[in-house]
Order: sequence, then C-alpha cells, then structure tokens
Amino acid sequence: MEREKEILWVGSSYDDILKFPAEARKESGFQLGKVQAGLEPDDWKPFADAGSGTKEIRVHNATGIYRVLYVAKFEEAIYVLHCFQKKTEATAKHDKDIVNARYRAVVRGRKAKT
Repeated sequence: MEREKEILWVGSSYDDILKFPAEARKESGFQLGKVQAGLEPDDWKPFADAGSGTKEIRVHNATGIYRVLYVAKFEEAIYVLHCFQKKTEATAKHDKDIVNARYRAVVRGRKAKT
C-alpha cells in the first residue's frame, strides 16, 4: 500500500481552517484525507488562476460556504495554500492574491531544495 502524502500548511492556512465552524472543519479534514489517500474530494474544481494543479475543495453547510485551496501534484506533499469562508459568488481578489503568492512560494521553496 502506498504511503499517504504529508500535508504541509502554507502561511496561515492551518490557523485559518481552525477558525471554521466545527462541521465545516471536520468536512474539510475528511476531504483532505481523501486527497492524502490519492482520491478526489467530493466537491472540488480546478483553481488554475494560481498555478498548475491547484484545486479548490468546496464545503457548503448551514453556516456558510468554505474553501480549501491546495496543490497535490508534487510527489513529496500536499500543500494547503489557503482556507477561507467565501462570502460572494466570485472568489475575492484578496483571496486569489494569497493563493497566488503562496503557490509561488511553494514552487520557489521546492527549487531551492534541489
């Protein structure tokens, strides 16, 4: 059996997911566990604005709409780039900017290790 990928939390993403209501936090963790096991989350879409392989887990519940953006294409780990509550139909520029910056930081960090 293949070893599950490690989850690496970029920037404040771990602290941000801890701020989700319990139900949304639990569902987000379950969906990330599926990604660790090599499966697709139940509700997701690509988020190519940030970079190749970036995906968005979508969690809906009674308290709101939540997003977990991550990239799992790298062999060594799943990088969780940003976790936030979505308040509008479109993803806010501020949230896109955070994802873009953190994606670039992951890519730079990986290059520095080689």
